[in-house]
Amino acid sequence: MGRGEALFETKRAKGREVYKVFSSTIFVGICLIWFYRLKNILGREEEEEEIGGRWAWIGMFGTELWFGLYWIITQSVRWSTVYRYPFKDRLFLRFEDKLPGIDIFVCTADPTMEPPTLVINTILSVMAYNYPSEKLSVYLSDDGCSDLTFYALIEASRFSKHWIPFCKKFKVEPRSPQVFFDQCSNPEDNVDLQEWVAIKELYEDMKMRIESVITRVAIPEEVKSQHKGFSEWNSEVTKGNHQPIVQILIDGRDSNAVDNDGFRLPTLVYLAREKRPHRLHHFKAGAMNALIRVSSEISNGPIILNVDCDMYSNNAETIREVLCFFMDEERGHQTSYVQFPQNYNNLTKHDIYSNSYRVVNKIEQCGIDGYDAALYCGTGCFHRRESLCGRKYTEDFKEDWNFENRRNMNRTVSELEEASKIVATCSYEDGTKWGKEMGLVYGCAVEDIITGLTIQCRGWKPIYYNPEPSAFLGVAPNTLEQALIQHKRWSEGMFQIFFSKYCPFFYGHGKIKFGAQMGYCIYLLWAPNSFPTHYYLIIPSLCLLHGIPLFPKLSSPWVLPFAYVFLAKYAYSLVEGLSCGETIKSWWNLQRTWMIRRTTSYLFAFMDTIIKQLGLSQTTFVITSKVLDDGALKRYEQEIFEFGSSSSMFTILATLAMLNLFTLFGGIMKLALDMQGGRLEQLVLQIILNALIVMVNIPIYQALFFRSDKGKLPSSVLLLSVFLASMACLMPIY
Repeated sequence: MGRGEALFETKRAKGREVYKVFSSTIFVGICLIWFYRLKNILGREEEEEEIGGRWAWIGMFGTELWFGLYWIITQSVRWSTVYRYPFKDRLFLRFEDKLPGIDIFVCTADPTMEPPTLVINTILSVMAYNYPSEKLSVYLSDDGCSDLTFYALIEASRFSKHWIPFCKKFKVEPRSPQVFFDQCSNPEDNVDLQEWVAIKELYEDMKMRIESVITRVAIPEEVKSQHKGFSEWNSEVTKGNHQPIVQILIDGRDSNAVDNDGFRLPTLVYLAREKRPHRLHHFKAGAMNALIRVSSEISNGPIILNVDCDMYSNNAETIREVLCFFMDEERGHQTSYVQFPQNYNNLTKHDIYSNSYRVVNKIEQCGIDGYDAALYCGTGCFHRRESLCGRKYTEDFKEDWNFENRRNMNRTVSELEEASKIVATCSYEDGTKWGKEMGLVYGCAVEDIITGLTIQCRGWKPIYYNPEPSAFLGVAPNTLEQALIQHKRWSEGMFQIFFSKYCPFFYGHGKIKFGAQMGYCIYLLWAPNSFPTHYYLIIPSLCLLHGIPLFPKLSSPWVLPFAYVFLAKYAYSLVEGLSCGETIKSWWNLQRTWMIRRTTSYLFAFMDTIIKQLGLSQTTFVITSKVLDDGALKRYEQEIFEFGSSSSMFTILATLAMLNLFTLFGGIMKLALDMQGGRLEQLVLQIILNALIVMVNIPIYQALFFRSDKGKLPSSVLLLSVFLASMACLMPIY
């Protein structure tokens, strides 16, 4: 067949040239600030009195130098923004009879923090894609090796016979049953009332059975007798010590494996890879690599989708849209993976913890895509199996999309399970390239980012795609502590990459574009942002208290670059946020959240990274809980900050908040008592900076002094923060 019209197109964002001019003026302002600092630090001796604390000025120069350089890095992605548009109608006309097999990986690790009912809703949503079911294979990796999760999956496999035809008949969206029934308390006009009631009753009955078993924390004997797979669990099986378990619950090759309308069901497989106490299991990367090998034994689909267990499918057409990028005759053979953004369905109106990442998703990631790169984010990503398994890109590469040629049709279910168990053992990877050149890369908490980078450096070109509606929706952290723990893990892993041989400026040199290298470093350098942020929150405030000016006088022309950079940067940030769907309040919350993350999560991530670089600790993986008590959930919905513990992160936040409160009022009182009145003009900018910090910290003051609910800050944090802030204020500054 000759080449037809392209299956997708790429459009560059409008107004980039105007923005380049605007950002250049900010850069000039930044350079003037650097010059002003150096001019005064290196000034004459008679200027010493005016300069005040010389070391404080040197620190301010270092801080502003870092912020300026980091701002330059962030501009790389704003100069090259592109958007992708697939044409799935053209795909249908040319390739409907040649669609490839799709293997879908869902990963879970803890039945307590990731409840089985949450997991199976994701499973059911991806089983119900608008795609030929016989070409879909769904794999659940259970790193918790829980018979409760296995039982829930069995229940889901039975319910899928009713759910899949219901979804396709009435074009249901979204296809997670829990989300669908939560959003649709009454059937829509296109849905038959009787069938809607029947399917809802079936779902509620299944959910009740699963939750009943989970409450008892034991599988009843009469249930165990219904499936041979339960024989894999005995008294010696634990989460970290068990044999490989592979169970094919639905065999998509079997003509009898059909739904209630007589159509073939997708293949459904449960996997718990082998774990032993004395063997490294490499967390999610190890689970993904085991899934790649097991799926190659069973279905061997050329396209692999991996999603987290809480990221349900929100658009039944997603697979067809993605295939436009892989099967395009002109550029499809270059595509390694298609990454979707992480979006969430439980965000509050004004996004209290800034989990929406609207600007990141709609501008920054699209900007990295403009350099033929994309960050693999570990979920919501469609991979070409060949590129994920270590193949280097070559111009003559051509994918075999033929479904029948790839799928194993000759072996029985028992033979497939036994063959899969072999590749899921701990020892299988010994002496191989798995975790190095094949599959996901080991040794980093954010194995996804580093894996995506290695794939691009092998010559492949990934694509970032952000459609409407969102392809996947998940559960965002709904307490401040969980949000900070998540960011601590992300920033720590990414900073490790910067220190490793995979640093984009070295590993990617000559392999990916320089703009893409800078784009990666926006996130890899989150952690070191903590120190200049701490400096800017502490030193100007203490200097205000002691009457030491760190900024130009209000009457000085040097005020202009400081004022312009500050106002221009934040005005554009606000406009950018509003254009991406933020509200003014959510944008303000984002400014607060960045300050909180930089002073807590990123600080601990930086220190832990240095400790690991020194070989004093090992990489760990912390799962973000998806469970919340009713009181905390209510406060989250009301957009009230959730503290409720004496975490060291909260102690830092409270201490910084109290320090800035003390120094603001102390500095103003000293100025009011200054008989000469000559210091006010020199300290106006510091007063404004200090006042802004106090405004940002209002929720912390409320949690310290005015709230009485369980989400407030404990009295121990209040006393310790007051003590530490007072001691800092009493320290002399020369």
